[in-house]
Amino acid sequence: MSENYLTVTALTKYMKRKIETDPHLRNIWLKGEISNFKLHSRGHMYLTIKDDQARINAVMFAGNNRFLKFKPEDGMKVLIRGEISVFEAHGQYQLYIQQMEPDGVGSLYLAFEQLKEKLRKQGYFEEQYKQKLPRFPEHIGVITSPTGAAVRDIITTIKRRYPIVQTTVVPVLVQGINAADSIVRAIERVNELKLCDVIILGRGGGSIEELWSFNEEAVADAIFRSKIPIISAVGHETDVTISDYVADLRAPTPTGAAEIAVPSQLELIEKIMKMRQQLSRTVSITIKHERNTLHRMLQSYAFKYPEQMLKQKEQELDKQRERLDRTIQVSIQQKTDRFANHYTRLLTQHPKRQLDQAAKQLAHYIKQQNQAMNQLVERKSSQIKGALDKLTLLNPLEIMKRGFALPYTTSGDIIKSANQVKEKDIVQIKLTDGILDCEVMDVKENSDG
Repeated sequence: MSENYLTVTALTKYMKRKIETDPHLRNIWLKGEISNFKLHSRGHMYLTIKDDQARINAVMFAGNNRFLKFKPEDGMKVLIRGEISVFEAHGQYQLYIQQMEPDGVGSLYLAFEQLKEKLRKQGYFEEQYKQKLPRFPEHIGVITSPTGAAVRDIITTIKRRYPIVQTTVVPVLVQGINAADSIVRAIERVNELKLCDVIILGRGGGSIEELWSFNEEAVADAIFRSKIPIISAVGHETDVTISDYVADLRAPTPTGAAEIAVPSQLELIEKIMKMRQQLSRTVSITIKHERNTLHRMLQSYAFKYPEQMLKQKEQELDKQRERLDRTIQVSIQQKTDRFANHYTRLLTQHPKRQLDQAAKQLAHYIKQQNQAMNQLVERKSSQIKGALDKLTLLNPLEIMKRGFALPYTTSGDIIKSANQVKEKDIVQIKLTDGILDCEVMDVKENSDG
């Protein structure tokens, strides 16, 4: 009976074969809204496609999603082509996406707007990072296709406008899968070699797909990091690419880029002629002015009567000399008087005089201090003598000299009461000139006490 039961694996495999062999499920065209979007570290995209009433899990492997021109996001409505199969580990069917397009807007346009916004936030379009073009370049580098009409227009325009500049064409692919890498390598190589002082990057017109290599992030990054100023000249005037925003300057056409990159020799010649004419007029006016000045000088009194002029100047010199002598004498007298005044003040403030006064004052202070010290010594000596007299009166030895004695027990205690001894006890009597050892014969208490 048990042989009629299927395993979960067997059932899942059976369902998978049924679904995969259904021709209607092998090529599904589906539209819906993205949710739960997740980009795995290995490049696979996991997401859910839903509408108002249902949802289905989906996966788009890295091999398919690397060709996407836009970045899928939650909430984005998309058009999908894929197939239905079963993910055996979970026993659920899911959609394996092969192609995906935004619903309602082209993928290239969406990718363009997404990258444009990303680079704008990163500051790639900021004016502060734009480099100035040299006014008179010495070497122009042209990064473009060597066979297109754009390169011929650029070279022809440069030779016509500024033939002395050197021009080098750096050939690259300008459309196709490998075009972006080709452009990036060319920009980096030109910078590495410091080949030129201006780069013209561009190509002729075309569809958005043909111009797409100039919308790649890698190309934009290479333009932004370039140390050499870059003029972007991609397509026609109405064609706008990411490269136009990032480049230091945008030209509407390749021919326009050449006109921007170099000055016009005809305009320079005309400007030089105008400057030459202006310089000639200025020199003529200056010469005329100087001639008039010279004529006035020749007609002046000094040139006509030089001897009288010299005598007059001699007299003026004598007067100035006398005035200077008087001024010097007055100044010397003033300095002498000021010096005498300072010398007199110095004598009154001479250090020897101040030292003598200080010595007298010090002697006076010493005398006062000695007198005060003697008085203090006499006062303290009198106080000490009085204290000694009082101490002498209270000294027991002095009392003993008048016939008194001090009794002690054998243990050395002074006897102050009859109760401290009894009959036959030995006591010591201390006199002024010795000690007597005595035996108590009898103890009598004072009845008056």
